[in-house]
Amino acid sequence: MANIFSDIWEMEDLRKRVLFTLGMLGVYRMGIYVPAPGIDRQALSEFLNGSSQTLFGLYNMFSGGALATYSVFFLGIMPYITASIIMQLMAEMTPTLKRLKEEGRTGQNKITQYTRYLTIAIALFQSFAIAVGLESSGIGGNSVVIDPGWGFRLMTMITMTAGACFIMWLGEQMTERGVGNGASIIITCGIIAGLPSGANNLRKLVANGQINLLSAVMLLVFMFVVTYAIVYIERGQRRIPLRHAKRVMGNTVYEGQTTYLPLKVNTSGVIPPIFASSLLMFPNTITQFYQSPVLDWLSNALFPGRWLYNVVFTALIIFFAFFYTAITFNPEDVADNLKKQGGFIPRVRPGKETTAYLDWVLTRLTAGGAVYLAAVSILPMILTSQFNVPFYFGGTSLLILVGVALDTVGQIQAQLSTKHYDAMSSPAGGGRVKGRRRRLGGQGPFV
Repeated sequence: MANIFSDIWEMEDLRKRVLFTLGMLGVYRMGIYVPAPGIDRQALSEFLNGSSQTLFGLYNMFSGGALATYSVFFLGIMPYITASIIMQLMAEMTPTLKRLKEEGRTGQNKITQYTRYLTIAIALFQSFAIAVGLESSGIGGNSVVIDPGWGFRLMTMITMTAGACFIMWLGEQMTERGVGNGASIIITCGIIAGLPSGANNLRKLVANGQINLLSAVMLLVFMFVVTYAIVYIERGQRRIPLRHAKRVMGNTVYEGQTTYLPLKVNTSGVIPPIFASSLLMFPNTITQFYQSPVLDWLSNALFPGRWLYNVVFTALIIFFAFFYTAITFNPEDVADNLKKQGGFIPRVRPGKETTAYLDWVLTRLTAGGAVYLAAVSILPMILTSQFNVPFYFGGTSLLILVGVALDTVGQIQAQLSTKHYDAMSSPAGGGRVKGRRRRLGGQGPFV
């Protein structure tokens, strides 16, 4: 570990990227404590204490506590992530966007611009809905909003949308000039910022006798086991062997390469649990603003930890896992590209048979990955509901933390490997890259 940090510091470009990422995260965390006007914060704090399992609680976790402080970064990075996912799905289903995607960098820049416009639209809608919701929120007749009305709504829409756009800019800058995916790192930073508060709440529960010490220790052991399982499965791959035909140019025979096509067990990442959680928290949140017998029954039935919630949550995770995988990975396109490049899977004919084989493998991998996502998301939720543990210990949080950490570390290691490779192959380092070679009939050059 010490060698990795020293290598990062010695590599100038990587050092600048890491420091830039840390600097942008510092700016983001400072913005969390910039308050927005129009809210009675004491009334808001009392209201949030009873709404940790609603959509407000989910936003508070993903925004790193910006909701609890009613910050200008109230919406966090979620509008940008939602817009990115929607545009990614539409780019596969809409012919116009699909053509833009195939145009290369120019088309991708247009899609990025459309994503920004959609982010602004989503932020305006969400800020308006939250402003209306806060106007009717409160406990014991104490309203959260100091002066309700259109003035507060417009001010909230402008403030929150500006904050969401600034966070979107931070994420893009971190992706371009930093290390890792900026949006994912911002979410991870928000979750990590809530861990000390969650641990302190757990300590208070133990001190007050609501949770005995043995149960707390078993909970921590369970979290460690779940984290280990996430790391193990997230790094799991099904490597499909690929071979490329030999090429003969003159008297020279170029050996056919033997590579593999890596297919991850969890192709969809953490998107299915996030989408499923957001959908299932809407009924519980709406009932705080609009009273209806149907909504009350639905809210009680779909409260986190209930059997109906667990069943619907599992079904939604499995559905989104298959749907997102089908959108992002097309076996027919992969089979066509292999055929054009002269590659093939051993004992599988190119063309339709390759497509069918890849689809067969991907379906089984996706099924296993969907079950894994559902288990990691549901089991900690059942445990935390039984012991009244803080929301930060949920499986979705662990999935995001571990997934983003693995991705960021992988990118750093890739850059470090490039540095070592350049040092070995450069003449100054005395290294030389040797390739495989073969000679035909004692004639012709070596390759």
